[in-house]
Amino acid sequence: MNCSEILDMVYEESEPMPLFNQIRVWLHTIFCPNCAQEIERYHVSRSILQNEFFPVSPDIEESIMAKIDTLDDRQEVKDSYSIPGGLSTRGWVIAGLIIFISLATAFFGFDFRHLTSESGVSFLLPMGITIGIVITTYGALFIGSHLKELSERFGL
Repeated sequence: MNCSEILDMVYEESEPMPLFNQIRVWLHTIFCPNCAQEIERYHVSRSILQNEFFPVSPDIEESIMAKIDTLDDRQEVKDSYSIPGGLSTRGWVIAGLIIFISLATAFFGFDFRHLTSESGVSFLLPMGITIGIVITTYGALFIGSHLKELSERFGL
């Protein structure tokens, strides 16, 4: 009898296996350690699945709903707009000034003059597009992150 037939007999057992089949499986596992190991794994897995392996979790719905009810509505709205670790408005303005000054002073370097004299106007167009993209992206991020503050300040 080959290994697949023995394993099929073990896997397909729905009721207690007949005595003759038990003897055949037992004799086969004496001479075939691979099947013996596979049958042992099967029995361990089956016993784990038959017993409640994972404990039942307690019902926490009431405690969560109670905490939600106790929240102050103003605190909930305030927390939804605050970003932990974010920059303050002053930090955003300082960062914006640094970016603007660094982009504006890029034209005063000695290498820039040499590069523009060699490449001509074909270099100024990508440089202008890059500066425009950087300033536009920074402005969009600043306005998007401070939308509530700006709308309150300007009455929008």
